[in-house]
Amino acid sequence: MGAKQMAVHCQNVIKVYTTDHQKVIALNGINLDIARGELMMLVGPSGCGKTTLISVIAGILDQDEGVCELFGQNLLTMRSAEKLNFRAKNIGFVFQAFNLLPSLNAAENVSVPLIINGVKRKEAERKAVAVLEQVGLGERVKALPSQLSGGQQQRVAIARALVHNPRLIVCDEPTSALDHESGRNVMALLKNVALDNDRTLVIVTHDARIFEFADRIAHMDDGHIVSVCNAQALA
Repeated sequence: MGAKQMAVHCQNVIKVYTTDHQKVIALNGINLDIARGELMMLVGPSGCGKTTLISVIAGILDQDEGVCELFGQNLLTMRSAEKLNFRAKNIGFVFQAFNLLPSLNAAENVSVPLIINGVKRKEAERKAVAVLEQVGLGERVKALPSQLSGGQQQRVAIARALVHNPRLIVCDEPTSALDHESGRNVMALLKNVALDNDRTLVIVTHDARIFEFADRIAHMDDGHIVSVCNAQALA
């Protein structure tokens, strides 16, 4: 990665789940560096550890062994409140199921991360509208999720992930519910808008149609990263 500063540094990361007296090694010695401003995709078969890895990177899960640093900070050493505050300010999430609140309109949904960070509601909704305009939904700011198409709901989810200006955006299967054209539009939007301010994206995907939007692709299998390649090499 040359002299670029690291957004994510994982070294010998191990995560083990215990269920019904059986141990399952979800991550088995993960080593991965992701540079600031990079779009990294994690690919591999279901159950190989992709979602567990992004959960550790984002501080949702604690690893059992190894080191995982985010912008030079080791979340494992932080107190609970400190970690929650760090995550709220530095990380944006785009969930596979969108996770929009059905009783809130688009602007209200997008404003949630700002309100969590202490921004007053009126100012939060003003900023939310500005980001919705940025993602092409300026005319749907008052629409409820049920009044939006799947692609529009995904754009709301992206706007919500961007609104508090996080340094890292984590996406879990962002195109899985979309048709080919909508999926490409969403990826183009993520790459253009999200990386505009030197943000870092980590995207879990099974969708080979969007590989071209990545800078690098890490292939996972059975809790390991088996290879990391430049996306251009797959073109």
